[in-house]
Amino acid sequence: MDLLWNAYSNVSDDEEQPKRQRLSSSSSNLPKRHLPLPSPPLFHQTQSPIPGSYISKRQRSLMGPTPVPLPDSVPVPSPFTLPAKDHHSQNLISEKLSATLSGHTNAVNAIHWSSTHAHLLASAGMDHTICIWNVWSRNQKKACMLNFHNAAVKDVKWSPQGHFLLSCGYDCTSRLVDVEKGLETQVFREDQIVAVIKFDPDNSNIFLSGGSKGHIKLWDVRTGKVVHNYNRNLGPILDLEFTMNGKQFISSCDVSQSNISENAIIVWDVAREVPLSNQVYAEAYTCPCVRLHPFDSIFVAQSNGNYVAIFTSTPPYRLNKYKRYEGHVISGFPIKCNFSLDGKKLASGSSDGSIFLYDYQSSKVVKKIKAHDQACIDVAFHPIIPNVIASCSWDGSILVFE
Repeated sequence: MDLLWNAYSNVSDDEEQPKRQRLSSSSSNLPKRHLPLPSPPLFHQTQSPIPGSYISKRQRSLMGPTPVPLPDSVPVPSPFTLPAKDHHSQNLISEKLSATLSGHTNAVNAIHWSSTHAHLLASAGMDHTICIWNVWSRNQKKACMLNFHNAAVKDVKWSPQGHFLLSCGYDCTSRLVDVEKGLETQVFREDQIVAVIKFDPDNSNIFLSGGSKGHIKLWDVRTGKVVHNYNRNLGPILDLEFTMNGKQFISSCDVSQSNISENAIIVWDVAREVPLSNQVYAEAYTCPCVRLHPFDSIFVAQSNGNYVAIFTSTPPYRLNKYKRYEGHVISGFPIKCNFSLDGKKLASGSSDGSIFLYDYQSSKVVKKIKAHDQACIDVAFHPIIPNVIASCSWDGSILVFE
């Protein structure tokens, strides 16, 4: 099963632009300025008139018309010149529906774009399946369906090289699949429901897993064994995120069953297996999602308080008490958020089925897209194409906006 040969290609209309520019530079279409007519030949050399003296009509006719100075050159708009776009409008993301992906028979928990094969999107469903979508295919959008899990699938991630898929779910396993061959290569078994997985950004052989019993494990794909355990009597792990240098990671756990809210978000030291800070978020809300900004030293956490909180990703890991992203509604759903490729936008799902797009700097709502009939669970900006975003819903639908 060779899925990766059909690379996504996009023929742009911009290829005709050089021809348009040559046409616009042609002088045949531009209006010509009328220069003053040359003075008629004079049979008698006349002296220059004295300033202020009277000049008869006969003398004026012999002198010819008085030259009028030409104004400065004014650019003439060409019919082939495109109007300049407003800078603010370029930052807005269009809500044009590019693709509808139907195939899951139950809720979709997670979606993930391939960073090496731009046309491929993976989705994890409550129907025990993983779907690989050839998003822009005109014929068969569902490229493959994987049925290796025995229960609902909670999360799915492409390997950094793009040849493997890592998934986890309610069958207490994480599974690695060779996408090109369609074969399961490794199974990582645990004694808990595995809710989230995350590859190390610097080492694709290492990944984190977190589950329902609050256990966090660091696995080595080459040996299939656990390298580190991170245990602190936590509630169910909801999300994990590595920091930029890969030496720390951030965990989010469910604190709804406990009166202690200080463990909701913890920053861990990867090598020493110890928490660097467990008093990052003191409010009594669970955070189903944490995301690191692609450039700045901050991370955000989706809060069940119907807002996205902002934190510094360097010590002392402080909460920004003066700015947050709010407008969407969580209503108890495990709704996720994500930054755009350039870090200028933050997208979040909402329980009303909408996608909310926020300006990163001002935290204001840039656009609201009514996408799904039920709760929008996950949103994912394309890692290569900046104007593409995908979303999945509790109703099993997946939409791609371009």
